[in-house]
Amino acid sequence: MTSQLFYHRILLLSFLFAIACSCSQPSQEKTQQKPNIILIFADDMGYGDVGVFGHPTIKTPNLDRLAFEGQKWTNFYVAAPVCTPSRAGLMTGRLPIRSGMCSNRRRVLFPESKGGLPESEITIATALKKADYSTAIIGKWHLGHLQPFDPNSHGFDYYFGIPYSNDMDQTLPEGVAYMKACSNPKDGYFNVPLKRNRETIEQPANQNTITKRYTEEAVKYIKEHTEQPFFLYLAHSMPHVPLFPSADFKGKSLRGIYGDVIQEIDWSVGEIIDALQKNGLDDNTLVVFTSDNGPWLIFNEKGGSAGLLKGGKGGTYEGGMREPTVMWGPGLVEPGVVTDLGTTMDLLPTFCSLAGTELPSDRVIDGFDLSKTITLNEKSPRDVVFYYRGERVFAIRKGAYKAHFITQPAYTPGGPIENETPELYNLNVDPSEKYNIAEQHPDVITEIEEILYNHLQTIVPVENQLEKY
Repeated sequence: MTSQLFYHRILLLSFLFAIACSCSQPSQEKTQQKPNIILIFADDMGYGDVGVFGHPTIKTPNLDRLAFEGQKWTNFYVAAPVCTPSRAGLMTGRLPIRSGMCSNRRRVLFPESKGGLPESEITIATALKKADYSTAIIGKWHLGHLQPFDPNSHGFDYYFGIPYSNDMDQTLPEGVAYMKACSNPKDGYFNVPLKRNRETIEQPANQNTITKRYTEEAVKYIKEHTEQPFFLYLAHSMPHVPLFPSADFKGKSLRGIYGDVIQEIDWSVGEIIDALQKNGLDDNTLVVFTSDNGPWLIFNEKGGSAGLLKGGKGGTYEGGMREPTVMWGPGLVEPGVVTDLGTTMDLLPTFCSLAGTELPSDRVIDGFDLSKTITLNEKSPRDVVFYYRGERVFAIRKGAYKAHFITQPAYTPGGPIENETPELYNLNVDPSEKYNIAEQHPDVITEIEEILYNHLQTIVPVENQLEKY
């Protein structure tokens, strides 16, 4: 080979290498873009209400697909076993006791409530706005319906939904009790408003079509925000009673009307994923699906199921606070089954990490950054879960072990029982909390009691927002 030929070959190789590098540059830039984030939140869905979490007759092919392609979290918790404090913990990354968003007397906010999430609190939306995110909530808020507390006051550019639970603003005829109205609802029983930002656009909200309309709004939002990173919080009103599946889903599930509602929510998930794929956003979007608390068991077949877990909504057994959770994102999420601990309070620091923005340093943040668990399948940094009922810690989980200091039925008669010796369960072995092993592990109880003592030293009294009415 002549030196001239060798020289030309070197030039050719250099030229081809330069072309390869330039061609790969756009994809490299794409991976460096801030990810879109979609948080889908069900209301009163139980751990056992999803096919991939064990339900034999409710068909949830879209959620099942997200679990198989992404991550299925089997030990994922909420901040409280009822709506308002649970959502406060989700939005702020803080236990609701720190913001005054829990109470022993009034467990949630009502239409006559004068309080709400304080303006001083930093929500996921507020934090992501600092990273140039567009933000929207579609669905149920329930953190205060008055202007200082509404979504537009807490970082959301756009709001379409109802301000509190779909069973509120009751207009019941004489002789129709609340339980009967929720179990066999009629259109005129509930006068809940539907709002677009601060304008009431429909009252009462037509709940027969509300899941479908939430979905249409979410798909429209995705289509209109392909150029700027966005945070979309889709907070479904159901399966909280009263149950109103749309005509396309009514009578379709073997599980009855409750199954109809779940299957419509699953359809909604599919529409969201389809919109992401059609707009080329699926490789750079994280989708998280979970619920605000466990199933409302007092409504029998109109309520859900916690599967093998004990208890449901309102209580601090596992069924009240451990939720079916999946995370999906083909370009972001490392697929697998995650058995480590996580909570909804971890989402704020996780989203901030993914968006490249710092957490506030002037307050206690109870959440942990799960981004490396999600993207690399590394071990979760969380090892402790606090089970609050109102303003009191009823139980604590440390690793596999859970100690119940106080036990109380969720909604049936019976006051709190303070256990002289805490009940202790190994949740890895006994997730149904059947076998009290306190006598065999006094050292574990001592360790968890110390965690409780140290935690209580961090609680600073604040104004109670749920008791203002």
